[in-house]
Amino acid sequence: MPKVTIDGRTIDVVEGTRLVNVIEDAKVSIGHRCGGKSRCTTCRVSFTSGEPDTMTSAEHAKLKEREMLGQYRLACQILVTHDMSVTAHVTLDSMPDWTDTGPRCTDEIEPEAVFIKISDLA
Repeated sequence: MPKVTIDGRTIDVVEGTRLVNVIEDAKVSIGHRCGGKSRCTTCRVSFTSGEPDTMTSAEHAKLKEREMLGQYRLACQILVTHDMSVTAHVTLDSMPDWTDTGPRCTDEIEPEAVFIKISDLA
């Protein structure tokens, strides 16, 4: 069972769970305004350790569009398959105008996940 550390708190996770849901279930109010469809970047995280060596084509496109590629990852596009340590960057506490973080994300990555090895990206 993988362990995920979020902002210093470590929890055990069922392998294959979406990282955005893991963070939310750990009581960290991470943003996911688009419902986990790789449209908004409010679920952005940075890795201290355990960053996956793949990303979805949707995540790549959105991060490139927002000029965030190489700085952040989108928690809605990551499945937990191993130990990792992350920092959530957009939370309910950091957004005073928000009344909620967004709708709960489904268990499956949306849009349909097409994984690309990061080392293959230009």
